[in-house]
Amino acid sequence: MKKLIALPYVTAFLAGVAAVMGFAPFGFFPLPVFALAVLFWLWSRAGRPAQAAWLGLSFGMGLFCAGIGWIYVALHVYGYMHPILAALATALFAAVNATLPALAGYAQARFRTSPTAHVMLLMPAIWTLAEWLRGLLFTGFPWLAVGYSQVPDSPLAGYAPLVGVFGVSLIVAVSAALLLVLWNARWSRPGKIALSALLLVWIAGALLRPVEWTHAQGEPLKVSLLQGNIAQNEKFDDERLLGILEDYQRLAQSSDARLIIMPETALPLLRENVPENYQTILGDHARKNGGDILLGAFEKEDGNYYNSVYSLGSAESQHYRKNHLVPFGEFIPLRSVFGWIINEVLQIPMGDQTSGGADQPPLAVAGQMVAVNICYEDAFGEEIIHALPAATLLVNVTNDAWYGESHAAMQHNQLSQMRALETGRMMLRATNTGVTSVIGADGRVQAMLPQHEAGVLTAEVRGYAGATPYVRWGNAAMLLLVAGMLAVAWRMRGR
Repeated sequence: MKKLIALPYVTAFLAGVAAVMGFAPFGFFPLPVFALAVLFWLWSRAGRPAQAAWLGLSFGMGLFCAGIGWIYVALHVYGYMHPILAALATALFAAVNATLPALAGYAQARFRTSPTAHVMLLMPAIWTLAEWLRGLLFTGFPWLAVGYSQVPDSPLAGYAPLVGVFGVSLIVAVSAALLLVLWNARWSRPGKIALSALLLVWIAGALLRPVEWTHAQGEPLKVSLLQGNIAQNEKFDDERLLGILEDYQRLAQSSDARLIIMPETALPLLRENVPENYQTILGDHARKNGGDILLGAFEKEDGNYYNSVYSLGSAESQHYRKNHLVPFGEFIPLRSVFGWIINEVLQIPMGDQTSGGADQPPLAVAGQMVAVNICYEDAFGEEIIHALPAATLLVNVTNDAWYGESHAAMQHNQLSQMRALETGRMMLRATNTGVTSVIGADGRVQAMLPQHEAGVLTAEVRGYAGATPYVRWGNAAMLLLVAGMLAVAWRMRGR
């Protein structure tokens, strides 16, 4: 009897685990649709709101334990946290994120409407709303939003330039609901309608996929992306500092590209401490190439520390300072309460930084307007579009060495692929250990360096002009769709 009682929760957990296979590096994009259909089926059979909440929590724990277990690597291997404490912290982080699917389960169970509206409107709308809220609360963590799983190969990726990642999540959830209706109704009239609607949604996405919402402008630009492959436990080692500087100088000087890009904090120093002759050598090399080089380093101003990218070369030197900081990794929320975590438990260099501000202009370098984002800032599409349509190129610099050889880096690259699709811009990713890649305006990877190898990725890219619907609307279109679905479900509550 106890096994039968536990079976729905085990099923929900396994469905969450299976959904992870839809994301990079695996890429089986139909799996999240089927996984959500299983969750919606379980929700439809739950007798009480509390049971639906536990089912949502079980699904979320499967999704996040399997999908972001690499947090353990950062905490234990490079943050030097005790393995038991690191495992508990990773599980707690998964549980915190799983509370949103749990709340979605509870909310849909409390909302009374007709059975058809409950499955077709309520469940997809509330699921999507929960994902969107997860991207906002406590500075946001939208990682593993199901919309990401559809990039770049799914037909549903065609909707990304219109409604963004959460809009794609909504369409994934609607597809899951249609599958559930089809399963329940089989080949009766409702089942045939559900199948027709499902085919229509996916065919429309496929037809949208080749639409070019923006256009290339100007001449092709030769770029080089540097991957130093510096182990995280060596990055801030004083004895390795000279070698790191020499490695990046050698990689930069091997390139004749007009735009050369280093990874996040490639130079593990304050900018004011970077040797003047070193900067002169790199700036002269960039000018010889007729362009500029972007360097990653920390900056200090008025007692505040910033994670920055700055330029040297033909154009006047400019900088971008990271705006969206990682809680406990880059700043300490409620320092009086949680400051001990950074000071006594974790050993994270530069663990208390300052935000650079949301309205920083693109960098005018190498004949382009370059919108830089640092680390997981590329997870927030609604923030990336602040620099558009002025920006012609997107650049992400990051250091995913924190996560070892896990699938974190490929998941991160998939976030950038979504940003390229949403904005109709190419995305250039310069990373320490990978994934260093050139992503086309269609969201597809055009070139990539092998992970965990030092190298230079050189390619010809194009700047783009124009604005996709998502650049104009942001998440407003998705929220209007969700609000409309909830309103219709409310009106059908007495039927």
